[in-house]
Amino acid sequence: MTQTAMLEISDAELLGTRSETRRSKRRRSSGLGDRKGIVWRSAIAVVVALVMIFPLYWMIVVAFSPRGEVFEPTLRFWPSTWTLENFARVFDLYPVATWFGNSVVIGVFITVLTVVVNLLAGYAFARLRFRGRNAVFILTLATMMIPVQAIMVAQFKLVSGLGIYGTYWSVILPGAAAAFGIFLARQFFIGIPDEIIEAARIDGAGQLRIFLQVVLPLCKPLIAVLILLTLMGSWNDFAWPLIALSDNQLFTLPIGLLYLQNQTAPNYNATMALALISVIPMVILFLSFQRYFVQGFARSGIR
Repeated sequence: MTQTAMLEISDAELLGTRSETRRSKRRRSSGLGDRKGIVWRSAIAVVVALVMIFPLYWMIVVAFSPRGEVFEPTLRFWPSTWTLENFARVFDLYPVATWFGNSVVIGVFITVLTVVVNLLAGYAFARLRFRGRNAVFILTLATMMIPVQAIMVAQFKLVSGLGIYGTYWSVILPGAAAAFGIFLARQFFIGIPDEIIEAARIDGAGQLRIFLQVVLPLCKPLIAVLILLTLMGSWNDFAWPLIALSDNQLFTLPIGLLYLQNQTAPNYNATMALALISVIPMVILFLSFQRYFVQGFARSGIR
């Protein structure tokens, strides 16, 4: 081997070693940058979580604190004495159990009707071919831009004309469909592969059988999202039930909370206790459906 060839081999080895060194440095710097990014994102997430959780934490503190402690000049982040006095007082003086039951009944009926209507309408807009389909869908989406307050007078006349004013149905029927839920269902059904539906159609299945036995089993994330959004919306709804319900025994928890606040000598500890009773079921529901909630939005194409 000549000296020139040996020099060329040495230069090539040197260049290869330098290139590998540069790649190793880039990998180390990239890994360090990724770790720093994860640390910063985690820190921001923790701060945001603390900000979001603090109102719930403060509600718990006031609800379990003795009456009047909230007005003390010294700010307390922990009750001086844990007590259930506020909860006992609320249940003794007000029909909280009845209000809770009313919220459950109205919420369950609205959720069942809304989920059924949204699924059927979303499937029709996504998979059926009929004249004026796009126009009807756009008109449905346009209703989302109309404020709820703008149609309350019309809704009041409608429920009065039907003779259901002051009953559960005056709250349930107007909330039996949601334009956003129909849009969400349509986007989800569009994402289902056409081959699955065509295979079922070739096997002789009709539209109803395809929907019930083929499409619906694939919709667990969508159904979870619709249940969560609808139940939370109906549970926290205040304005329309306040108008549609006149009997104290038919009030829901949000109306009962207002009724408690309007007392001549308001008890803020008791008010927080009732607010906590109203919030806890929704927190449990969200934590239970959280995984499906994320999947449903992801598969619907909404970011």
